[in-house]
Amino acid sequence: MKKYILAVLFLQFLMKAMAGTITVASVDELQKAIDNAVPGDVIVLKNGVYKAAQDIKIVQQGTKQKPITIRAESTGGAEISGAGGISIQRPATWIVIEGFKFTHAASKARSGAGTRFCRWTHNVFETPGKGEYLTIAGSDHEIDYNTFQNKTEMGRILAIRGEGKQIAERLHIHHNYFYNFPDQGGANGAETFQFGLSGFSLSTSNSIVEYNLFEKCHGENELISVKASGVTLRYNTIRDCPAQFTLRHGNKCTVYGNYFFNTPGIRIFGDDHQIFSNYFENCNPAITVGNGGGEVADGAALTEHDRPDRVLIAFNTMVNNKKNIEQPGRKNGLGATAIAIVCNIIRGGDVAASIAGPYTSPQWKGNIIFDTKGAGDMPESGCRVLDPKLVKGTNGIWRLDKGSPAIGAGGEGYPVQAVDMDGQPRNGKWDTGADQYSTATATAHALKADEVGALAK
Repeated sequence: MKKYILAVLFLQFLMKAMAGTITVASVDELQKAIDNAVPGDVIVLKNGVYKAAQDIKIVQQGTKQKPITIRAESTGGAEISGAGGISIQRPATWIVIEGFKFTHAASKARSGAGTRFCRWTHNVFETPGKGEYLTIAGSDHEIDYNTFQNKTEMGRILAIRGEGKQIAERLHIHHNYFYNFPDQGGANGAETFQFGLSGFSLSTSNSIVEYNLFEKCHGENELISVKASGVTLRYNTIRDCPAQFTLRHGNKCTVYGNYFFNTPGIRIFGDDHQIFSNYFENCNPAITVGNGGGEVADGAALTEHDRPDRVLIAFNTMVNNKKNIEQPGRKNGLGATAIAIVCNIIRGGDVAASIAGPYTSPQWKGNIIFDTKGAGDMPESGCRVLDPKLVKGTNGIWRLDKGSPAIGAGGEGYPVQAVDMDGQPRNGKWDTGADQYSTATATAHALKADEVGALAK
C-alpha cells in the first residue's frame, strides 16, 4: 500500500513537472500537443491562418486548479478555417478555448454531451454555411466575451442542447456580443440564441444568461428562444433586433434587468415565470402574453405553444412603445390563466393593454399609465392614470425623477429578487416600474459594443 501511495505521489509530481507552455505552428502540431496535454498545460497557436481538414478533437481532462488552456498567440490572431473546427468530446473537463478566430465550416465548434467545466472565451465566430456557430451540450460550461457576428445562412448562432431529455445544466453565458444576423426569409431555424429544444423543455437547467448584447440580429421571428425550465436571463441588452425574445417552452424562468430598444420585446408561453425590472423603449410590442395552443400539463405535445399560467409581470418600465402589453388572438386559443400584471409603468404609445384571447383569473394591480391611448383592457382598478415624472438621463434611459408618485408606490415583499434594472437593491417600499430611486452603486446598465465580445477587457 505504501508503495502504491508513493507511486501516485510520484505520478502527480511528474505531471506537475511536465505541465508548461507549448507553442505550435500548424494544425498537426496543435492536435499532437492536445493529445499529449496534461493538467496545467497552455498550448499556444502562433498567429496565422490555419486550414483544418477535419475536427481538432479534445478529450483530455484538466482540473479546476490546473485547466488545459488552448489559446491563440493574440486575440483573433490565430484563425482556424477549413472543413474542421474545435470538437470537445466526452470525457473532457476543464478545457479553455481562448482568443481564436473561427472561420471554418458551420456546426464544427462544440462542447459535446458528457463534457464538463469547459470555457470558450474571447473568441470570434464567423463560420460560413448552414448550421450553428457554437453548440453546447455538456454541463457546467462558461461561454464569455465571445463575438458572434455576420451570420448569413440558416442555423443558430448559439445553440444549447443536452443529453436524453435533460438540458445542459449550470451554464454561465455572459458578456458575449451577437451582431448582424440578417433575416433568412421567414423560415424556422434561424434563432440567434436557442436555449434547448422541445424535448428538453420540462428539464431544469439552473443556468444564468447575463450581460450579453444583441444588435441588428433578425434571423427569424425568434431572437432568443428558450425551450427549457429554470433559466435566469438578466441584464442583457437587445437593440435594433426585429425578432422577439421568446419563452417558447418550459417553466419557472426568471427574466429581469434586461434592456429592450426597438425590438418586438418579449413573448411568454409556459408556467410560473417571473418577468420583472425590465426596460422597454420604442418596442412593438413591449410584452406579449402568449395565447396558448395547448396545455402541456394536461397532456398536450411539448411542441405546442403551452398556455401561460401563473406568470408574474411586475415592476417593468415601458416608454414610447408602439404597443405595450398585448395578448393576440388565436383560433381556438386557450388564452392564459392567473397572469399578474403588477406595478408597471407604461408611458406613451397605444393602449396600456390589449387582450384578445381567453384571460382567466388575471390580477391587475398598482400599474401607472400616462400619455397612452387609454387603459385598453386594463381595468380601472388595476391602474392609476398620472404622470410618473420620468426624466431622461445622460445615457438616454428614462428614470424616476425626485418627487415621482411611483416612489414607494410598489409596496414590498414581492416573491422576486429585490433588485431594479440597474442591479440596485430595492429596500423598504419598492418603487413602481423598473427603476428604484436610489443612490446605491449600479451593477448593470444598457450595454455598448465595447463592453462585450472578444476585444473587451
